[in-house]
Amino acid sequence: MPHTMKNQLKLGFGLMRLPRKADGSIDVDLTAALADRFIEGGGTYFDTAYVYEGSEEAARKALVERHARDSFTIASKLNARAARSREDARAQFDISRKRLGVDFFDFYLLHAMGEGNYGTYNDYGIWEFLAEKKEQGLIRHLGFSFHDTPAVLDRILTDHPEVDFVQLQLNYADWENPEVESRGVYEMARRHGKYVTVMEPCKGGLLANPPKAVKEMFDAAAPGKSYASWAFRFIASQEGIFTVLSGMNAMDQMEDNLSTMQNFVPMTEEEYALIAKAQDIILNGGSIPCTGCSYCTEGCPQQIPIPRIFRTRNNQILYDLPLEKAKGEYAFATGGRGKASDCVECRQCEDACPQHLEITRLLKECAAALE
Repeated sequence: MPHTMKNQLKLGFGLMRLPRKADGSIDVDLTAALADRFIEGGGTYFDTAYVYEGSEEAARKALVERHARDSFTIASKLNARAARSREDARAQFDISRKRLGVDFFDFYLLHAMGEGNYGTYNDYGIWEFLAEKKEQGLIRHLGFSFHDTPAVLDRILTDHPEVDFVQLQLNYADWENPEVESRGVYEMARRHGKYVTVMEPCKGGLLANPPKAVKEMFDAAAPGKSYASWAFRFIASQEGIFTVLSGMNAMDQMEDNLSTMQNFVPMTEEEYALIAKAQDIILNGGSIPCTGCSYCTEGCPQQIPIPRIFRTRNNQILYDLPLEKAKGEYAFATGGRGKASDCVECRQCEDACPQHLEITRLLKECAAALE
């Protein structure tokens, strides 16, 4: 394992969902306070991306300009889907360096890799481009984030054994889900000898507030422990995990995650058995496996807030919300935007969805249930 992938707190600070002020701008002061506490608590790994609006600039102000460069590691990503040309894609590298105010990246990734865009990264020559940057010392560790099947991951890692790590979406709810195949992609990465960074360990926050039956089971086993701690410990207990990312935007989230990971205790067999029961409850509960990444909303001609609609529907399904309350949440989620029934079935959202959800069909179901 490379030196900077050793001996660190197994908690990463994900900068995708930073705290916002009332006007919608990123709260840099609170972000700085969170970054300070993270470093004070032993954390080093900060994760951002070219397409996380305002994130890289906020990280420069809150982190890079305020802390010694050897006190943290920074990861960012190049997104071919967001580029209009080969030159446009390659330009993202230096734009991100400038936004962040760093000379080099500790970790750099090809963003959201899958069957749909693997060819674009190849056509743009991004693998060769980043190999040159690594040779020049501008990248310490090269990897890619991934949203697809074990078979696709196998092909990419066979084609590109030079990568140091992969970033995977792993959580206990999707571990045995045949539509998501979390365990399968994790095992494929390990079969290729790659270390793993984990995103969405709490499934977009859903596992921090699981269904009532799961809460009762966890409360009985470990009174006072947060539900998020169960999600983090499950993932961090797997072999080859060197960082588990959390999009922390409040100090209580930071404190809870630090308390879980600073004195990390791997899961026992008894706890794994409880996780298996929780998986069964969630998998058979009929919820929509949306993580709230919002990749689907960019370019929607009807401006439908798809993740918000799905979250409302999941709340209705998993938490037995009364119809009146669910419709109220739906009205709030769609206020000033398109409704589920406004979908024109262009399916651009389905092309962009990392979970490969049948969004058009699901929107029809949401419309029938909530409108």
